[in-house]
Amino acid sequence: MASYKIVLKPSVEKDLRFLPRSLVKRALAEVEALQDDPLPRQASKLQGGENLYRIRVGDYRIIYCVDHSMKQILVHYIRHRREAYRKKH
Repeated sequence: MASYKIVLKPSVEKDLRFLPRSLVKRALAEVEALQDDPLPRQASKLQGGENLYRIRVGDYRIIYCVDHSMKQILVHYIRHRREAYRKKH
């Protein structure tokens, strides 16, 4: 299977600073695993966005989109589940 390129939005770096230390390694391992399998079994497609998915890591969610034509994964943010689905205005 072809390897995908991972792109982290600047908001992800900010999110990582506020995550519990024990969760940072787990979250980054999940993101790295997306290179080989961009749609793992535990990924769920989100409504309202084309190619927008989420992965659950404890009480946190990794929200990302997949561009199959460019072989690229754009990670939008990693946030607590109560904040992950809220729209920012």
